[in-house]
Amino acid sequence: MMMKPKFINVALLALATGIFIYAFFIYDTKKPIRFLPIFGEQSIESKNGKSDTIYHTVQNFSFINQDGKTVTEKDFEGCVYVTDFFFTTCHSICPIMSTQMERIAASFKGNKEVKFLSHTVDPEIDTVQQLKAYAIKHNADINQWIFVTGEKKALYNIARTGYLLNADEGNGGPDDFIHTQNFALIDKSKHIRGFYDGTDSTEMNQLIKDIDLLLAEEHYKGK
Repeated sequence: MMMKPKFINVALLALATGIFIYAFFIYDTKKPIRFLPIFGEQSIESKNGKSDTIYHTVQNFSFINQDGKTVTEKDFEGCVYVTDFFFTTCHSICPIMSTQMERIAASFKGNKEVKFLSHTVDPEIDTVQQLKAYAIKHNADINQWIFVTGEKKALYNIARTGYLLNADEGNGGPDDFIHTQNFALIDKSKHIRGFYDGTDSTEMNQLIKDIDLLLAEEHYKGK
């Protein structure tokens, strides 16, 4: 017995509708529940009759890590990362910050898309050897959590103009000093996506959640 054309059309329509709904919901589940904001000054660039928003990006850099090797922005390509500024002889906020960073790093242990970058603000004291001992103290995996030193002016400049972690004026001179408890979350395009108090466990819990959100966003954009 042959099917009637009307029945076939209805069946095909139902099948197509089912495929559409299934595809829509599979696609939609990949979308993050929210997108993190982008921090820093923005500008509008017009080109070929189209306007694009230009977001603040962290500038290129070159520092020395706890193994005495050069570290640049290229070592963070394809990664989101958390950054902070500290010094090893600090007895106030820095030990708390480093303990919190250690906890966050442990939460993403082995994840090649997540890294951590800690800059010293006291390069005269924080030699490579000093940073190495500090990194070992905090169970830092050199492949994921990098401690860096370098020229003071370069370190202070990127803290202020790159990561926007200090609003005080200064030029990295002998009398200049940065002491901030804030962490910054950076995406794969070198945009700042969040600021967090590294001494506040509640904000650190939020940072862990936001790293997961940012990874989901990066995967969603790259699908």
